[in-house]
Amino acid sequence: MLEELLIHKPDDPIQYMINHLKQNNDDAPRICVLGPPASGKTTVAMWLCKHFDAIRISQETLLFKEILTLTKEAKACKERKQKIPNALWANLIQERLSNVDCIKQGWILEGFPENQEQAWMLQSSGIIPRHVVVLYAPDTVLIERNSGKRLDPFTEEVYHTTFNWPSDLLVQQRLVEPEDLSEQEISKKLLEYHRNFPGVFQIYQKILKSINADQPSVDVLSQVLTYVQTRHRSAAPFTPRILFCGPPGSGKSLQAALIAQKYGVVNICCGQLLKEAVADKTKLGELVKPYIDSGYPVPDNLVMKILAERLNALDCVTNGWVLYGFPRDVEQGEQLQKSHIIPNRVFFFNLPYESIMERLSQRRIDPVTGERNQRLQVKQDTWGLDLEQIWKCF
Repeated sequence: MLEELLIHKPDDPIQYMINHLKQNNDDAPRICVLGPPASGKTTVAMWLCKHFDAIRISQETLLFKEILTLTKEAKACKERKQKIPNALWANLIQERLSNVDCIKQGWILEGFPENQEQAWMLQSSGIIPRHVVVLYAPDTVLIERNSGKRLDPFTEEVYHTTFNWPSDLLVQQRLVEPEDLSEQEISKKLLEYHRNFPGVFQIYQKILKSINADQPSVDVLSQVLTYVQTRHRSAAPFTPRILFCGPPGSGKSLQAALIAQKYGVVNICCGQLLKEAVADKTKLGELVKPYIDSGYPVPDNLVMKILAERLNALDCVTNGWVLYGFPRDVEQGEQLQKSHIIPNRVFFFNLPYESIMERLSQRRIDPVTGERNQRLQVKQDTWGLDLEQIWKCF
């Protein structure tokens, strides 16, 4: 939303944000699929559209399937065998992406932008993809692929005489060769692509992922899907809400104390929180006391009330928190989500069973201070390594 405000600079920002929230689906995909000719852009784009139920936008769809105000002008350039100007392409794309279906369902932009000028024009129009996928393969492979390329005029799906031949006889009969199949034509397009791509890369490098297209299509699609489902980390400031999970003896309490000391967040142990509620003789503490005295587990609904009250306190809201000791199972995790307590960093501590037993058997507690100590000193370099790995996530 902030991007949209900076680009469009509306006279009434409040009303603009209200309209944006009503119309835009911020979870809808906004993906560009780029690559040289015969790299598999169409196959990847169509597969992503089916997977996300998104709208595919390409040169073919803009010129021959859409009824837009600038379509006639673009077709006229195509018929005269003239290059369609970058500004015209950008305007066509902007007009198409402003339709309700693209706003609600999201879009997959195939083969655009082709050069840096188109990329700048799209950005200035407020068209900013969340993910840019770039397919690559050796030119020799691409030229060989292009010679066997076949197109289904009904579905627009791309097939290959060697690598991807349809089993349906009806589909085989209606396949046609694309217009620009000559080796000279493909070599010319590859040369133009290699000349223009560095400029596009410079603009989208922070959201761009290069994927090797010279491998089985299943692997390519799997890598593409993995990338487009990731969320880019924002550089904007945020309040840390950290959750540590792991078996007893895995070091959750020590790491939480170190993190709290370094970042100034509130260190919260669920078990300690329950004991404090009992000691302070609060209303919830009085309800919890019989369970603790008898050694029975405290019901989740009581734990959640105490936990929610503490995490919504001013110091936790302002400085952030690091929590351990809860949740211990799936049901508790679901309750945490229902209470709108959602961490933005989750760490799972894992170590061998033998190490857990060794640590727990050597653990001693000071009855005066409540501090835990080990009869056998744990190697400091192990803790340091764990802490360094955690700090890298901030």
